[in-house]
Amino acid sequence: MLNWLKIKNLALIEKADVEFADGFNVITGETGAGKSILLNTISLLLGSRADKGVIRNGASRCELAAGIALSPGTIDIIEPVLQHADIPLERDFPEIQLRRVITRSQNRNFINDTPVTLQTLKNIGDYLIDVHAANEHQSLLSRTRQLELLDRYAGLNNELKACSETCRLLTELRRKRDEVFSDMPSSVEAEHLQMIVDEIEKVAPQPGEEEALTAKHAVAANSKTVLQLASSSVMQLSQSENSLIDQLGGVYRDLQELNGIDPANTAAMLEACDHLVENMRELAFDIENYTSSVELDEEAFIELESRLSELQTLKRRYGPSMENVLDELERASQRLLIHHDAAELREKFASEEQQLLKKLEKQAKELSIKRHEAAKNFSQLAMEKLRLLGFLQSKLEIDFTEIEPGERGMDRVEIMFCANPGEQMQPLRNIASSGEISRVMLALKTVLANADAIPVLIFDEIDVNIGGETAKQVGRELRGLAAGRQVLCISHLAQVAACGQQHYTVSKKVDSGRTISSIKLLNNQKRITEISRMLGGGKAAENHAVELIETQSS
Repeated sequence: MLNWLKIKNLALIEKADVEFADGFNVITGETGAGKSILLNTISLLLGSRADKGVIRNGASRCELAAGIALSPGTIDIIEPVLQHADIPLERDFPEIQLRRVITRSQNRNFINDTPVTLQTLKNIGDYLIDVHAANEHQSLLSRTRQLELLDRYAGLNNELKACSETCRLLTELRRKRDEVFSDMPSSVEAEHLQMIVDEIEKVAPQPGEEEALTAKHAVAANSKTVLQLASSSVMQLSQSENSLIDQLGGVYRDLQELNGIDPANTAAMLEACDHLVENMRELAFDIENYTSSVELDEEAFIELESRLSELQTLKRRYGPSMENVLDELERASQRLLIHHDAAELREKFASEEQQLLKKLEKQAKELSIKRHEAAKNFSQLAMEKLRLLGFLQSKLEIDFTEIEPGERGMDRVEIMFCANPGEQMQPLRNIASSGEISRVMLALKTVLANADAIPVLIFDEIDVNIGGETAKQVGRELRGLAAGRQVLCISHLAQVAACGQQHYTVSKKVDSGRTISSIKLLNNQKRITEISRMLGGGKAAENHAVELIETQSS
């Protein structure tokens, strides 16, 4: 509910503080008095763009504010939107305050004293107030909004939740699939990986092999010199006439004689000499074994060089070291394993996705069937209301277009309307006359009274080109609509004004050469006077005003 409105330095209004009540609020006044300024104020607070020309002449800035009380149902809808915008809301005192400060150089916007962008102001305002006037917040003109309200009217919340949940599962499945396959080798990469594995495995390098072969190659390449040196060493150790082992044998014999004379001091020497002889024999044996391994034939040498060349080729491609080559083999092998598993994974994801798509299609079709049924009933009720509001031969229907199934099903809807026989049906948003569209909106709002959660409805020019019984019926419909929400109506007709539960009048006067507009709540007597003025004035008009108020309020 719109609790209050504060206006400072907007157009003709220097300052105005207005408090509104629940139910049906009527605003009247002479043409040019400034009724449109009220609508302009609300539109600006709902996010309309401000021109510096709205600032009152002589003032440096314009300030606008409104307080809107929230019902529990509205809180549930709007609280997540507020939280997303980091706007605080006191549940113990659930009122949203919209405020704008407009200067000649910049504008500032606030919700509950939190600075916000103009778009945020508009997004929040769309949940709070629906303005039905030319080029204003006509939310029912949006196809998305029309679909939402049709679903509420038909009570399809559970069906929508089912579609939404299936879409959520689809989104999660696709996210998981994309995550799994984001680093998955492509077919081209897999071919390259297989080439790497085949090439390295064909050579089959072993840890430490290169070092051993390099050492063996160095020896083999110098085998003649190696054999000469090794043979010379063996000759000196054991095979020459005066070999070291023979000489040590002489030393050993001398020490044996000494041991016979002085065993206590020479026993250790004799043992050491014995060890030397044994060690020299072992050394000679090892050198002889070594020479046999060095004896490499030419064919074996060629094979050795070929093997080393293969290892060098791998190092050039995947090195620089043989350890790098083996690491690359491990990496490529692991990537290939992932690729080989990909086919099975893709099949698994595709199967699950297909199941969810079939489920979504079934849910969307069931939802669509129920929407079509509800649309027929809705159109019939809306046309009944339209006839009461003066559209005696109008036609209204809901047009369906099938789209790809999604979280809101598989339907795009458009409310189609024609006011007179022979005219072509056209989208509701294409209706040119603001008076016509306001009455159509009133009919739709009445039918959708229990489905539309917007707490404040504002109608302007709803009584253009009507009168008599139609005008009376418009007033009754507005009053009935206000039973479940707050309705504000700027009216030019006494029949409509007489239905109001609170009556405000906008007037203007000239003070010190300046024109000033003001808005006031009327008491019963002043209300009679105002409705009498709307009827033309005079005693007869006053009596008619009293009669209208009595009959229209009953």
